Amino acid sequence: MGLDSRHTPPSRWGTLFLLTFPPLSWAGNAIVGRLAAGHVPPITLNFIRWVIAGAILACFAGRSLLAHRGALQRHAVMLWVLGALSIASYNALQYLALKTSTPINVTLIGASTPLFLLVLGATVFKEPVKPWHVAGALLCLIGVGFVLLRGEPARLAQLDFVAGDLFMLAATIAWSGYTWLLRKHRPDLPLPAFMLAQILTGLVVSVPFVGWELGVAQESIRWSWRVAAILAYVGTVPSLLAYFSWDRAIARAGAQLPVFFITLTPVFAALLSTLLLSEWPHWYHGVGLVAIGMGILLAQKR
Repeated sequence: MGLDSRHTPPSRWGTLFLLTFPPLSWAGNAIVGRLAAGHVPPITLNFIRWVIAGAILACFAGRSLLAHRGALQRHAVMLWVLGALSIASYNALQYLALKTSTPINVTLIGASTPLFLLVLGATVFKEPVKPWHVAGALLCLIGVGFVLLRGEPARLAQLDFVAGDLFMLAATIAWSGYTWLLRKHRPDLPLPAFMLAQILTGLVVSVPFVGWELGVAQESIRWSWRVAAILAYVGTVPSLLAYFSWDRAIARAGAQLPVFFITLTPVFAALLSTLLLSEWPHWYHGVGLVAIGMGILLAQKR
């Protein structure tokens, strides 16, 4: 079906698109995720999201998955780990964080991903850390922080860490670990089959937590056309399309550079808010964008 572009010669513009599309779609995911608050429980939202994505992908990758049974058995442990870190953990923890934490706290913690990537790479994967990687990560953090603090550093003193902040911290660490494992130990499977295997393992890991949320916590879904539209979006764009782009971006650019592009997510969120919510950007958004751009350029220095 042309979904696996592993043997396509990479182009600079194609790689730039693959690096940019995920943060753009995840910015949209943040907006609809906020719209879902109070209508769909967070862990259940994540579970339904991947059920939809898995059902769609199975139409294209089901036969490929069966044809690679041998590879699935050889890489079973890694597939379970990758599915748990990505499908079952990151977005579920992010949705859960927004129940008790503020968006500014959650986004600031998520913006620290480049630093966690550097730490995990150096400590776990023995990856050398260059000075420009550290400088690029700090510039990205400064840019994102400037946007989120609205150009007023004094707002930093008003931040309070609550349970949701710890959930987002766990999500950030999980995503950093997933990115490194994807770069270092990616199973030799065609991309559609690999993605479907991750979804299936992640859903299995998620089942007990969904059962707890709907049963013990007694939360429920308030069905409406708005909820249906939200589920349709999160089950396709930020799930299938963004994850395919993320996998290809890491294959082309390595594990470090793509994570720096995640720091563009708040910038895209501001632009989407202007278009969809009539919230116009301010001068500090421009300053933050410049800092983030400089950080990305510095991080990719060879």
